[in-house]
Amino acid sequence: MAAEAHGPDLVSIVALLGAGVAAVPLFKRAGMGSVLGYLAAGLFVGPYGLGLFTDPQAILHVAELGVVMFLFVIGLEMQPSKLWGMRREIFGLGLAQVTICAAMLGGAAYAAGFPPLVSFVAGTGFVLTSTAIVMQVLEERRSLSLPKGQRIIAILLLEDLAIVPLLALVAFLAPGGETTTIADRLVSIAIGLAAIGALVGAGLWLLNPFFRILAAADAREVMTAAALLVVLGSALAMQLGGLSMAMGAFLAGVLLSESSFRHQLEADIEPFRGILLGLFFLGVGMALDLGVIVSNWRLVLAAVVVFSVLKAIGIYAVARVAKAPHREALERAVMMAQGGEFAFVLYTAALQVGIIDGPMNATLSAAVIISMAITPLMLVAHDRLLPKPAQSMDGVEAPEGLSANVIIIGFGRFGQIVSQPLLARGYELSLIEKDTEMIRAAADFGFKVYYGDGTRLDILHAAGAAHARAILVCIDDQEAAVRIAELLRAEFPLVKIFARAYDRGHALKLIQAGVDFQIRETLHSAMAFGERLLVELGDTPEEAATTMEDVRRLDTRRFEEQIVGGIYAGKDLLRVNLAATTGRKPPPDR
Repeated sequence: MAAEAHGPDLVSIVALLGAGVAAVPLFKRAGMGSVLGYLAAGLFVGPYGLGLFTDPQAILHVAELGVVMFLFVIGLEMQPSKLWGMRREIFGLGLAQVTICAAMLGGAAYAAGFPPLVSFVAGTGFVLTSTAIVMQVLEERRSLSLPKGQRIIAILLLEDLAIVPLLALVAFLAPGGETTTIADRLVSIAIGLAAIGALVGAGLWLLNPFFRILAAADAREVMTAAALLVVLGSALAMQLGGLSMAMGAFLAGVLLSESSFRHQLEADIEPFRGILLGLFFLGVGMALDLGVIVSNWRLVLAAVVVFSVLKAIGIYAVARVAKAPHREALERAVMMAQGGEFAFVLYTAALQVGIIDGPMNATLSAAVIISMAITPLMLVAHDRLLPKPAQSMDGVEAPEGLSANVIIIGFGRFGQIVSQPLLARGYELSLIEKDTEMIRAAADFGFKVYYGDGTRLDILHAAGAAHARAILVCIDDQEAAVRIAELLRAEFPLVKIFARAYDRGHALKLIQAGVDFQIRETLHSAMAFGERLLVELGDTPEEAATTMEDVRRLDTRRFEEQIVGGIYAGKDLLRVNLAATTGRKPPPDR
């Protein structure tokens, strides 16, 4: 009897996993992305497909944790200084986009004949973009760390913050909502601020000692459980304070972003994040009510088209006013034109307080889901109509199971020169490069170079980082070089790390990240240049050599002082370099 009772549940779970595993590779192979694959799989096994699931909301409630964990991982990449640097994008660009798009969409609904409150809720809900879809797309396109990706993340953060005042506004505008007293609203605000304060306090004073104690126990499964506890506990604290679970997880990630356990936490959360995020998209596909769409297809279609087009126009206009290039503005408009998961929260709250009725809630929710489903298709159309220069992968291999004495990450002009003495002495090299043209050109000269991104832990493992005697970071991307150095020091603490530095400020960051040796790429060439110039200007070779030796000694001493004293922490690179050249401290930031 027990087997019969539990049999259908197990069949449903197997069917759900099977549908996702089958659909996602097919859709990605067709160039439509994993999100649309999950949505199609959810529709297939849901109430209007095979009917294996009759309550998709139950799946969505659990799967929302995928979005929560995704924002925690994003928060780990956002050091407080970096987040502070994005304040203009968050409260300037983000607020402008939300305000303008909400006015356009609400105005369109009102012009179509809907009551003012219904128009406001319908338009404002659709303005809240799907964080899950956009983040997934940015990750698949490797744009999360690019400036255009950071601007999109800033807008998404503002939208996540906006759900809190919007829910309060819906409660206030509802029939009878004006009976809520000012004292009640002040109490709600105080509870929310107290929740944020408690979380920040725990992050600053409790989390690092907590993880140090667990690390001393040397139990990997306990560290994984602790990582889940931090994410879910932070989300719960924010939810109890009347705020967004996702924002709680993001804040916890930010507070741990400068922790020495950051990479360990990211590695522990990653499997759960990926599975639950996929489950979220499956749940959204199941929740697509085909009955509502069929009976109200004109209204649903009009809502999808009008809201998506107007929102895209608003996003594009704001981006262009903010001086974004046409290509970036258009891509942002296509990527963020859909509604999102927070729309369901806002529409449900409006339903509960009587602003909208059941059929209107179902219609608006269906419009949001359809807009989410067509986003991957719109991106495919965008990429085909406005293609970006793409690298051909013909004849390029990814690393797999390599083992070598030395790994060189970046085989450009710097890496090629570094490889020559190593090859002359008979060392085995694993060469990793992202530029496919460089890989093919190197093959013509007998070099076997593998395609890979050194900022990815799986690529480093495949390249044999765990067994290498030394790893050479020779790329010209400053931020990526620091990220690789941090990742190597955290995951492979015994390996020797040598890094190419762009300039003095970059060299200081690399030392802070834990490299064993760094060198500024232009240091010795500039010294040789200056020495020859002195000779040409009339100095004897001996005088020129003595002068340059003094310059080298002074430069080394100032650099060591900067390392020990941290004198120029937080200054921009130009000011650091000028300060070292003149021997003066830079003036205060303005």
